[in-house]
Amino acid sequence: MLLLKKKYVLINIIYITKINKMNFKNKKIITGGIIILIVIIAIIFFILQNQNEINNPPLNNGTEGMILFYGDTCPHCDDLEEWIQNNNIEEKVEFIKLEVYNNENNQKILIEKVKICDISINSVGVPFFWTGSECLIGNDLIQNFLQEKMNLDINNTTNEIVQ
Repeated sequence: MLLLKKKYVLINIIYITKINKMNFKNKKIITGGIIILIVIIAIIFFILQNQNEINNPPLNNGTEGMILFYGDTCPHCDDLEEWIQNNNIEEKVEFIKLEVYNNENNQKILIEKVKICDISINSVGVPFFWTGSECLIGNDLIQNFLQEKMNLDINNTTNEIVQ
């Protein structure tokens, strides 16, 4: 009987040892799998983050140069563009043009400028001009600003501005 108990105890010890070894192997496998999963998630996160920065560059803080926001089918924008071309404004004043009807990134930049000027989004239209510190809406304000920027006198015949 004693021999049977010893044998039973020995079998139990061997069985428990095998179970512990199996659990240890399983724990290693599970831990390794979790680590690999975390690394894969981190890589995907960084790839998506970089892709987002490429597709949506950070918006400027409002201290950069001048921007003319316009819409492709905007008749007022067409009139302003014609005036700019007729008077060679782009040769005399440096600014960039951003189309906002079909470009979401440009819309975001426009909205940022509108917020800086504390203007209601509902009252914004194009053409819209960011001077680097102020917002101008409409052809007259934009034309007057550009004329002043060029230091031209409208009455001076040598520097006549075409209306």
